[in-house]
Amino acid sequence: MNEFWSGRKVLVTGGEGFIGSSLVEQLLAQGAQVRVLAHYKPYASAGFLSDHLDDIEMIAGDVRDSGQVLDAAEGIDTILHLAALIGIPYSYQAPHTYLQTNVLGTQNIVDAAHRHGVRRVVHTSTSEVYGTAREVPISEAHPLQPQSPYSASKIAADMVALSYFHSFDTPVSVCRPFNTFGPRQSTRAVIPAILHQLHSGADEIAVGALSPTRDFTYVEDTARGFMAIAESERTVGQTLNLGTGKEISIRDLIDVLIEITGSAASVTAEDSRQRPAGSEVHRLVSDNRRVRELTGWSPQVSLREGLTRTSEWVGSHPIAAPRRYSV
Repeated sequence: MNEFWSGRKVLVTGGEGFIGSSLVEQLLAQGAQVRVLAHYKPYASAGFLSDHLDDIEMIAGDVRDSGQVLDAAEGIDTILHLAALIGIPYSYQAPHTYLQTNVLGTQNIVDAAHRHGVRRVVHTSTSEVYGTAREVPISEAHPLQPQSPYSASKIAADMVALSYFHSFDTPVSVCRPFNTFGPRQSTRAVIPAILHQLHSGADEIAVGALSPTRDFTYVEDTARGFMAIAESERTVGQTLNLGTGKEISIRDLIDVLIEITGSAASVTAEDSRQRPAGSEVHRLVSDNRRVRELTGWSPQVSLREGLTRTSEWVGSHPIAAPRRYSV
């Protein structure tokens, strides 16, 4: 057990989600007292935290509500802010909603932290803010390129978070994960989308563009990265990439997944799954030297090992194949 987290009061926004739930589980394992601000749903879903309700304090709410956020942050030592709208395709259809949730929600978080004197805030960014790489590996100094409404909302949210550090000395760090994957991820992400098709016995795998490259980090490594950033005083006011520093094309990724599952499926690129031409991010690979130097963090799970674990999870959690592609 890490003594740093033992007894420490932590607020995780979006803790019921894919990355958030893994983070909550690791915090609990380290002895933290965890409060989760989860998006309110009238059917009272606890997301991926259903098995942990006796171990956490769950608050159903919305980061867009400043009063709820202020209440949730009371008495808290560390805020790990993951709540956001993240689907890129849907951001083309509902950009205003992305601005409200991602920008206003982040402003509410850092303002509550400022008012309550919270020790640390780690705000979640995304590698999508870089757009298509102008140079690789991508360092934190790479130009920000808003190639989708989603990435634009996250750029704005990052700047709002950092403005509180510069204006009010609020102890904010910006954590910028590259493509996180693992068990429990939505099928709107490329790896589970492919694996569910393969495990369903599909003869043909439907995907979007095959040539883009991505830097994939296993979810447990990403969660450890959040905690490492929150622990270090050297990361205050910093933006830090979380990635492996290795890239793989979607085409090559599919080949690995086909091999792992023992499938003989062919691959088809569907127009409906493609991004608009000016919005596609063709290459993402991280320069992770800053987070290594400031925290000692490094990824521990290889891509193949992570894909194997994810495939095993998908195989034991089958879902009905969708009749059509949905954003």
